[in-house]
Amino acid sequence: AAGAMVFGGVVPYIPQYRDIRRTQNAEGFSSYVCLVLLVANILRILFWFGRRFESPLLWQSIIMIITMLLMLKLCTEVRVSNELNVKRRSFAAADSKDEEIKAPPKRSYLDFDLNYFWHWSKFTDYVQCVLTFTGVTGYITYLWLDSSLFVETLGFLAVFTEAMLGIPQLYRNHRNRSTEGM
Repeated sequence: AAGAMVFGGVVPYIPQYRDIRRTQNAEGFSSYVCLVLLVANILRILFWFGRRFESPLLWQSIIMIITMLLMLKLCTEVRVSNELNVKRRSFAAADSKDEEIKAPPKRSYLDFDLNYFWHWSKFTDYVQCVLTFTGVTGYITYLWLDSSLFVETLGFLAVFTEAMLGIPQLYRNHRNRSTEGM
């Protein structure tokens, strides 16, 4: 039962991963699903530090984070390889110019463009964002770990975020007027 609990959440993404890899088309899959699951599972792991729960649920969160990073890596590779003449977007945005400039652009976190959040052209930008989120929320959790109100709020946010999982895919299906790729 513990093994089913740990790996059960990943099972639905295996056919999607295989289908995206086979067709080289990630249009039907919303990368915001990955965002929601990454945030929810990171918050759940941080909640574990304040209030211990069963280890299979902790392992489930770790496995889900790895799975969502693999899905993001595949979707990013497929999307970038299918799009020609696309302006490259990144977490730590460079200039607002195309990536075709010969000299490497100076990157700064201060010129982050919120309009293109989670629509980046490189997988490393997603990893940077996840690590930044984990670092900031981890530090805040470390500072407030003694507050039961904070810990319970953290647990609520983890569950609430995961409960909103269907919203990004629902929006994507509505916009595409199709459930293909889901």
